Amino acid sequence: MKSYTLTQTRNQHGEVFDQATVEPVLVTKQKRPSHVILSAKTYQQLINRLEELEDLNLGSSAETALSQSSMMGSEEFTAILEKLANG
Repeated sequence: MKSYTLTQTRNQHGEVFDQATVEPVLVTKQKRPSHVILSAKTYQQLINRLEELEDLNLGSSAETALSQSSMMGSEEFTAILEKLANG
């Protein structure tokens, strides 16, 4: 990732944004990371991937919860209710 100071970013904004279309650009302020500039396409790809990973994590958590659950299906529940009702 290419890095520019805040002053360089102001003075060379055309170059910075051109570079950001190729790869994310790090902007530093007083030698510390301040911002990252990236293209809208790259940003959208990151957001889409994050959503995919969140969905995978949620699905995995749901599968784990279901496998550890002692819940029964509706047919089994109905049969038990009928058995209790009939004494």
